[in-house]
Amino acid sequence: MRSLAVILVCACSALAQPRLITLDDLAKFKDVGAPRCSPDAKWIAYTLTTTDVVADKRDTDVWMISRDGKDNLRVTSSTESESAPNWSPDGKYLSFLSSRPGKAKGAQVWGIDRRGGEAQQLTDVKGRLSAYEWSPDGKKLALIVKEEDEPSKKDEEKKDEKPKPIVIDRYSFKRDGAGYISGAKRNRIVLFDLATKQTETVTTDNFDESGPVWSPDGKLIAFTSNRTADADRNRNSDIWVVEAKTNATPRRLTSFTGSDAQPAWSPDGKLIAYLQGSDHKMGEYTMNRLALVPVDGGDSKLLTGTFDRGVTGHQFTLDGKQVEFLAIDDMSVYPARVAITGGLIERMIGGKLAVSSLDRSGDCVAALVSTNLAPAKVHVIEGGSTRKLTGHNDELVKQLRLAPAEELSFKTKDGNEAHGLLVKPVDYVAGTKVPLLLRIHGGPNGQDQHSWTVERQMFAAAGYAVLQVNYRGSNGRGQQYTVSIAGDWGHKEVLDLHAGVDHVVNMGLADPEKLGVGGWSYGGILTNYLIASDNRFKAATSGAGVAFPLAFYGHDQYINQYDNEIGPPWRKGLEPWIKISYPFLHADRIKTPTLFLGGDKDFNVPLLGSEQMYQALQNVGTPTQLIIYPGENHGIARPSFQRDRMQRYLDWYAKYLLGRPTPTAAVPSGGR
Repeated sequence: MRSLAVILVCACSALAQPRLITLDDLAKFKDVGAPRCSPDAKWIAYTLTTTDVVADKRDTDVWMISRDGKDNLRVTSSTESESAPNWSPDGKYLSFLSSRPGKAKGAQVWGIDRRGGEAQQLTDVKGRLSAYEWSPDGKKLALIVKEEDEPSKKDEEKKDEKPKPIVIDRYSFKRDGAGYISGAKRNRIVLFDLATKQTETVTTDNFDESGPVWSPDGKLIAFTSNRTADADRNRNSDIWVVEAKTNATPRRLTSFTGSDAQPAWSPDGKLIAYLQGSDHKMGEYTMNRLALVPVDGGDSKLLTGTFDRGVTGHQFTLDGKQVEFLAIDDMSVYPARVAITGGLIERMIGGKLAVSSLDRSGDCVAALVSTNLAPAKVHVIEGGSTRKLTGHNDELVKQLRLAPAEELSFKTKDGNEAHGLLVKPVDYVAGTKVPLLLRIHGGPNGQDQHSWTVERQMFAAAGYAVLQVNYRGSNGRGQQYTVSIAGDWGHKEVLDLHAGVDHVVNMGLADPEKLGVGGWSYGGILTNYLIASDNRFKAATSGAGVAFPLAFYGHDQYINQYDNEIGPPWRKGLEPWIKISYPFLHADRIKTPTLFLGGDKDFNVPLLGSEQMYQALQNVGTPTQLIIYPGENHGIARPSFQRDRMQRYLDWYAKYLLGRPTPTAAVPSGGR
């Protein structure tokens, strides 16, 4: 009996040993988002997104957890997703946006008694409702509603009605996810009276409004809008205030020639904190700074003018003497604060981490916190540290053998100092050389950071080292670092990326004969530049990329960037366009087997870019394949497609880097 017991104990211990991550795990991870502190500062509402493998879709529900972490309650459970949770000012109700069946079609605001019961539809407005905000007295909602043509009953009865032509008369007429933008239908501020169910349209001019925020006394609404003569031709926006009544006249508070956005009221209603971006001509490289403007009029003041880092997620402290915000700083994102008089930037918590969705109510400060080894969780910030509240992925993470990320710093040929992250293979043996994947982030003004990335772990489990480089153009290193690539794509970034690979090879870690590269969006674009400039990479994956930008003038959503950075060819000539199109124009130099991928509904970086490069490599005889995901926009959303994409990455790299099928450690039994 004793020997049997020992055997059972040993068997149980073996079963409990952490394992490698697999493709099956992709659908098991849950995404936590949108934390909101209750008015009494005792609860935090948040969203939880899960995957339904059978239905092949994602579903988002609203949850709430007590600030002490003892009670965690699921609030909604419908088959339709809920988003944008918020509390009524008295804290009795939780509201959210949902397209669940109700009195009106499309997204509407719903509310549920926090003590329990069924959710009730609060609004029944026509048009596309995209945002809402409770009035301070809880009697009204400020909505952002885009007018839409409502089909007549007669039209609805005509099932064989022919589709109507799309009439385009705007300069900027395409947007990923929205499709073609036509006509004069605009996003307007609409007030909805919860008692009478009546609406009042506050802004009626032919402009788009966003981000409405009530003043503390409920008399004014601050919002963001581009009200220039031809808003389609620039990226200028300003902060405006308007009385909360029908057909009121907005008053402009800011005048910067660029982006002013996301107003936040001070507790006394005298100041508005907002984000000031870069000049509108550098819109794709915006680094937001925190600014203040008096509501009654006066000059704006930059609070982070000497802090050469981008900021976001700002809010006033309870006493109104400071503004808290998130700082995007060299591979980390952390909360910080600054006095309204300016001065020293104070970091609120330390550590290598990525914080997002900062929210305050009273003395409750909640946020999402992610690290290299843990998906985002709701935390509360107390003193100089954070306290974890949620743990929806904890049990899954405990089952897995994961690979940490370490920071790298290296010099490029032209003297730039670049930074990056290196993830070694799971169970890496010191002193051995392994295949290296250079995975390139998009943007370009994003950054690879100390946050959970499932892709890193999938590759590390398959035996690869993963290098991520924050090349010039990335954020987190200051404004000049970000704008340094303007109008000169595929040059300095390529120097930085090659320098990172050289550094890891010189460390003795990367096998120089087994180098792979890949990325999505601008990461796909840079992949194209890399394989056209050097044949050191033995395998590449290029997702949603471009290699011949001239063909995209008027075809994608970046018309303002083309005009400002490169210039129309009939004004600037073809030389600048030819310079940035070398991957396509010199496709005969590409010897790297490359997998191209994209969504057929992508208006951000349309499929044309991948199709052209696929066709070019087919022509010159370089191994290639094109994967098209039907119905997908720029971001691949369907869970089965996300899994398929990851499997194809693994298969492609295994075939051309390792000369064998995908490593079994990364593939679940049963295959795709």
